Amino acid sequence: MLIVFFLEKDLSETKRSLIEENLKKSSLLKDAQFVSSEQALEKFQQNFPELQGIIDNININPFPSSFETTLRDENISSVKILVFIQEISRLEGIEDVQFNKDWVEKMESLSRLAKAAGFFLGGILILASFFIISNVIRLNVFARKDEIEIFRLVGATNIFIRIPFLMEGMILGVLGALISLVFLFLLVKFFPLYLGTSLGALNELINFRYLSIIQIFLFIAAGIIIGLLGSISSIARFLKV
Repeated sequence: MLIVFFLEKDLSETKRSLIEENLKKSSLLKDAQFVSSEQALEKFQQNFPELQGIIDNININPFPSSFETTLRDENISSVKILVFIQEISRLEGIEDVQFNKDWVEKMESLSRLAKAAGFFLGGILILASFFIISNVIRLNVFARKDEIEIFRLVGATNIFIRIPFLMEGMILGVLGALISLVFLFLLVKFFPLYLGTSLGALNELINFRYLSIIQIFLFIAAGIIIGLLGSISSIARFLKV
């Protein structure tokens, strides 16, 4: 998220250094870059070459120098951001600030909605995985009914009979997690390429990020637990040993 602090014209080097020092001291910012009026004009000409005629007609550089700052974390609350902006705006030499509060609040609301939808859909998928694994184990129990009877006759313990089905459920959970990770990787890798430039300005705000190593291991562990619970549920109902 970008916050731009526009500076007064002909600001002294001392005041500019003081503003830069305060920006770099902030724990909210990842980066604070000074952009001179000449650099701002050059960026405008590169990004909007079709508007070059307007600049030529006014015969002056209308762009003020500024500090372009980037937040360290996109999840910082809007309240903290506004407090930070007010503190910096009080410094001598700051003329204006570019920050769209309404847009940020709407994006936060959209983010919360997306998280809620993700949890809801994730819960449905977890339940579906649980019942699928449970039914697969149940079918395998029925398919091996004669083998189980033979094991009973030769004196096999309950644990000995149940362990293969428990391991099967865990393996199914791991395989399901790995397949999901592969599909997620392909989605993150190729879906942005499919969208291309259709997102327009949202390309700067929407980033498709794959899971971290810790999240991958947690995802696989969750698959193991779901598979284990599904097999336990099926064994408890259909394997009376």
